[in-house]
Amino acid sequence: MKACVIQMNSTADKAGNLAQARRLVEGAVALEQPDWIGLPEVFDFLGGSVAEKFEAGEILREGPAYALVAELAKKHGVFLHAGSLLEKNADGDRLSNTSVVFDRQGREIAVYRKIHMFDVTTPDGAAYRESAVFRPGDEVVTYQAEGLTFGCAICYDLRFPALFQALAARGAEALVLPSAFTLQTGKDHWEVLCRARAIETQCYFLAPAQIGAHRAKGETRLTYGHSLICDPWGQKIAMVSDAPGFATARLDAALVAKVRASIPVAAQRRETFS
Repeated sequence: MKACVIQMNSTADKAGNLAQARRLVEGAVALEQPDWIGLPEVFDFLGGSVAEKFEAGEILREGPAYALVAELAKKHGVFLHAGSLLEKNADGDRLSNTSVVFDRQGREIAVYRKIHMFDVTTPDGAAYRESAVFRPGDEVVTYQAEGLTFGCAICYDLRFPALFQALAARGAEALVLPSAFTLQTGKDHWEVLCRARAIETQCYFLAPAQIGAHRAKGETRLTYGHSLICDPWGQKIAMVSDAPGFATARLDAALVAKVRASIPVAAQRRETFS
């Protein structure tokens, strides 16, 4: 399977973001002819005020971001992992940060809602309180794509290895982490954590990410980018440069099996810790 990760610079301009996503997906299809494409976290809307986030949100299966990705998957005959979009919940209380995955016919095959909320103050003093706007999900989600099992996660989930162990235990051979990692944390932690999750689960790791500036809470914030693909040995086999774009690599289930046979950690794990 040929997989492509898309890197975007989304902002608080939803129409512009959707046009950018279309342009990058169609560019990737034209140049790379991939089987699977992944978009970054909140590809549809990044930044803005709380009110603007709620206005940009969509009831699942009813809005333009969802329709766009379903259309592109069907039009180009690809699996399309729609990084995440802003999902309105029925009670209107909080949004969900939601990944939706489509098959080659544009049919929905998986939905994952981000479990771990990014409630931190970064070294530059910027405060993030994701739980004030987003409701955490509670389901571990995998899906099948032509013989490979993919596991779903989003951004801050990266720091919680138990989720990735749970995905591997459910048969995942490739892990997908759409992200909008901050520049401050990304420069020190992004690549090492992505590679670590690949190594400890012996899975491919696909991380499409946001890059560049957006406005939130009246200030300019920067995302790190460096969208990448790692193999199950933890080697980085593709990365996007410091701009919107895409990178492609081939995924081989036989390599997953070979790595797991050479260092059989799953069979040797002892659940003796409290």
